[in-house]
Amino acid sequence: MSAKTQFFLAGATGYIGGTPTPLASNLPCLSATPKRRKNSTSFLASQPSWLASEADIVVGVADSDDLMAAEATLDGLKQRYATTGVPPIFIHTSGAALFIDDAKGTYAASPIYDDSDADQMAALPPNRMHRNVDLAILAGDAAGYTKTYLVIPAMVYGMATGQFVDKGLQNSHSTPVPMLVKPSFYRRRAGMVGEGKNVWPNVEIHDLAELYIALYDSITSNPSTGHGVNGYYFGANGEHSFYDLTKAVGEALVVLGKSDDPEPTTYSQAELDKYFGGSEIFGTNCHCIPTHSLAIGWKPTKGTKDLLASVKPEVEALIAKWK
Repeated sequence: MSAKTQFFLAGATGYIGGTPTPLASNLPCLSATPKRRKNSTSFLASQPSWLASEADIVVGVADSDDLMAAEATLDGLKQRYATTGVPPIFIHTSGAALFIDDAKGTYAASPIYDDSDADQMAALPPNRMHRNVDLAILAGDAAGYTKTYLVIPAMVYGMATGQFVDKGLQNSHSTPVPMLVKPSFYRRRAGMVGEGKNVWPNVEIHDLAELYIALYDSITSNPSTGHGVNGYYFGANGEHSFYDLTKAVGEALVVLGKSDDPEPTTYSQAELDKYFGGSEIFGTNCHCIPTHSLAIGWKPTKGTKDLLASVKPEVEALIAKWK
């Protein structure tokens, strides 16, 4: 790519967004999600569109469900194409909740999704989580004014590190692990949905960062890198049951003196309502195979054993913040 290539990184202070620092350094960055702005409508109507209109490459790692922001970004990319005649690149972060079932923690069997299977991806119903945003982005690729690539992380774990964390600019914790730890901390017992038999894939945060870099390298060096309907890239390396994950939370709480029994118990409906707004997403299954991601040179090194080992230090760090 030319030294004059213009980047727009949306979500640079987020848990995922600030981690691929070789890509993030010295780029024009959107440092807050739109919903944190006082004048959200004005912000969405101008900033993503304007910044995208100046960019050759947009990397979106902010809110995967913000359709207005995605549409504003696409509008800017359309303007960029009209100016340059070259379709700009849009790497968007979606989520593996696209593939969940309704197991309620009672079983592990569920369809397996492969990022290299374009027909399988195209058959996903439009009412799945994240799907409305993904479809809007895919439509931009189909229209020809942008080349789009969908990165779909599994459950991301591990505490982020790097220059943005060191400077106090970046969130260092994932979303799912604190969501599991907090109710367990307050009820003084690890909790799970149903029997915790359900299974999800996992990916370590720094391994995930390497996927963005591998994808960027492939896009800029190999014109045949799949995009649009052929442009799904899963971030997943290993699977865990929620029983095993919540048992690790329970063990950490016992060691830290915050519980007297490591064995997780089933959340009551009242607890699901209190801690999760009634959602049973932690009782769902999700199975993903990153064939496409591995084919472009992504080489994750951490798996489920590392996930379970990461729980205690993260629980300790979280509890220290809640005191």
